[in-house]
Amino acid sequence: MQPISTKKAPAAIGPYSQAVRAGTFVFLSGQIPLDPGTGQMIEGGIEAQAERVLSNLGAVLQAAGLTFDHVVRTTIYLTDLGDFQKVNELYAKHFSHAPEPARSTVQVAALPRGAMVEIDAIAVMPQLP
Repeated sequence: MQPISTKKAPAAIGPYSQAVRAGTFVFLSGQIPLDPGTGQMIEGGIEAQAERVLSNLGAVLQAAGLTFDHVVRTTIYLTDLGDFQKVNELYAKHFSHAPEPARSTVQVAALPRGAMVEIDAIAVMPQLP
């Protein structure tokens, strides 16, 4: 296994890696809406939080040499499923390739640091010819 990290995404707030490559798979840890520069929760509602989470995921993908096009599976964790449509609209802008990744969305009682949304992902390295 090979850990992947970048300063363009928040540092891990526990004993885990931002992502780990295992064979051709890259497993991205869940991202919450922390500012990578300050490590603090960003201001704003669900749209601002979801956009920050997606930016953080994009930075980790980039550190692995990948893009959102390489993602095959995601899980979205929301503290309020009433926010589903707003998050889904932002998500669709980042995952516009066909086929879209498989996905689950679940409501949870709470997320770290009071976040409203967290997203994790699994990506696959491109196959060389």
